[in-house]
Amino acid sequence: MMVTEIINQIILPILLGALGGVTRGLVGLLKALSLRRKIMWGYYAVTVMTAAIIGAFTGLVFNYDYRLSLLAGYAGTDIIESIYKSFKVEKVYVGTKK
Repeated sequence: MMVTEIINQIILPILLGALGGVTRGLVGLLKALSLRRKIMWGYYAVTVMTAAIIGAFTGLVFNYDYRLSLLAGYAGTDIIESIYKSFKVEKVYVGTKK
C-alpha cells in the first residue's frame, strides 16, 4: 500500500470519525450550557474522549465516503447505545391483583 492510500483509506476516516465524536460532545456541552446545567468537567472530558474513540472506529468501518465517516463519528455513540439497549434485558415485575 502506498502512503497516500494508507492516509485515504485508514487515517482520514479515523480522523473524521473522531472529529464527528468531538463535535457531538461540543453540541452536548452547548446544550447543557444553554439549559444552565452544572457541568462535571471530568465526566465531560471522559465522554468526549470516548465519543472520539467510538467515532474513530465507526468512521473507519463506514469509510465509503468522507462525509459518511464524519456522520458515523457523530452518531457513533448513538449506534453503540442502540445496540446496548436492544440486548438489554429489563426486569418485569408482576404484581398480585386485589
